[in-house]
Amino acid sequence: MAISSNLEQEIEQQPQVLQRLLTSERPIIQQLVTELHRRQISQVVIAARGSSDNAARYAQYVFGSLNGFLVSLATPSLYSIYQQTPQLKNTLVLGISQSGQSPDLVAVLAEARLQKVLTAAITNFYDSPLAQQADYVINLNAGVEKSIAATKTYTTELLAIALLSAELSQQSTILKTVQTVPELVQTTLTLNPEINRLVERYRYMKHCVVIGRGYNYATAFELALKLKELTYTLVEPYSSADFLHGPLAIVEPGFPVFVIAPSGKVLPELQALMQTLKQREAELIVISDDQETLKFAQTSLILPPDIPEWISPLVAIIPGQLFALNLALTRNYNVDHPRGLQKVTETR
Repeated sequence: MAISSNLEQEIEQQPQVLQRLLTSERPIIQQLVTELHRRQISQVVIAARGSSDNAARYAQYVFGSLNGFLVSLATPSLYSIYQQTPQLKNTLVLGISQSGQSPDLVAVLAEARLQKVLTAAITNFYDSPLAQQADYVINLNAGVEKSIAATKTYTTELLAIALLSAELSQQSTILKTVQTVPELVQTTLTLNPEINRLVERYRYMKHCVVIGRGYNYATAFELALKLKELTYTLVEPYSSADFLHGPLAIVEPGFPVFVIAPSGKVLPELQALMQTLKQREAELIVISDDQETLKFAQTSLILPPDIPEWISPLVAIIPGQLFALNLALTRNYNVDHPRGLQKVTETR
């Protein structure tokens, strides 16, 4: 099928841009790692918005599990509106932003520099205001992203985080895993050729939830955001644990539930939740590589087998991107320019 939009082109470009980041940014990441070790830093504060905030959620799990860092998400309004700034001693302050333009994120890094704290930025614009406040800049090198909805910049942000974590770990097996990501993404794109047909079932879907846990808590938020942006569907993301604490009550026969369930430590819990959802006659759309798990699904979105759980968010979002793209096209929406949105959103 001919590619019909910038968004579809950018989804298809992801294996190439991911490989480019691996090639170009490893030296600067290694320099940052050296400085982190020299300063004996054990905490990370991350400032981000939108899809980049979802990348930051992934960073919480990766830096916490592989590197033992305490990771928190900044509250930018403390810096930009209330001007009541926390003390940031012994911390890496990391800004993540596709555009690097948002004043509230810039304010977080600017305050960190005033406090003489180490700063870094992950951005697609090396000369952006955010980058200018950073001691180290990891350039996404994703090329211009013409579609408003972030796809290739999101996955390259995840890869930058994963590569930084892998270099910090100093474990060869973890570094080798990171190198496989472009190929895994390419395989995932080829495993889902019928999504344009599958989404017809959901043409009139008005609301749904997306569930993930652990590393893929971030994926739940990012998929929910893509469905909101592109298809104008009312979508809420949850961890499987939080969903059981009340929201489960909204499930009735036919209620659509996306479950992100690649192989890993949280899979048994997700399978137990899916069993409960089946008993309530929910409509399950499942993203997984596990054949037993996919049996719970009315609609299966397939991942390559044997992906290490910690790297799976870079791959698990791909079927979600394709689903949101094709559902929007089925509804005859403009996927490159969703209503009321702009590519660069500046918040204060």
